[in-house]
Amino acid sequence: MRTKLTPVQYAVTQQNATERAFKNEYWNEEREGIYVDITTGEPLFVSTDKFDSGCGWPSFSKPIDNTLIKENTNKSHGMIRTEVRSKTGDAHLGYLFNDGPRAKGGLRYCINSASLRFIPKEKMEAEGYAKYLPLLDKK
Repeated sequence: MRTKLTPVQYAVTQQNATERAFKNEYWNEEREGIYVDITTGEPLFVSTDKFDSGCGWPSFSKPIDNTLIKENTNKSHGMIRTEVRSKTGDAHLGYLFNDGPRAKGGLRYCINSASLRFIPKEKMEAEGYAKYLPLLDKK
């Protein structure tokens, strides 16, 4: 795994690190597409559930499917937080907070860019994610 990932990707996904706010690849990504686990390619989030929370990391109102992630209680740094991990790859993704948009359920999945790979809408079919294209239809 260490040879497949950059040092930051490895630190985040395998050692539970957190990348710097506003200094990461996808915090302000606005294109349509899908976000997959950098370690396994498992689909995790879609752009239609992404919102600007002002925190400096990609924020989503929900995952594609709750069965693809797992949540753990984390008591590090003197805080009690809900850690979000990918189920298949067991990669650390970020944290879950209850301060998301009320109209979308009130949750904020605050996710490290380093744990994700973004696939733009126009490349989703070629990369094997065509079945997720309907999720990008605006409601």
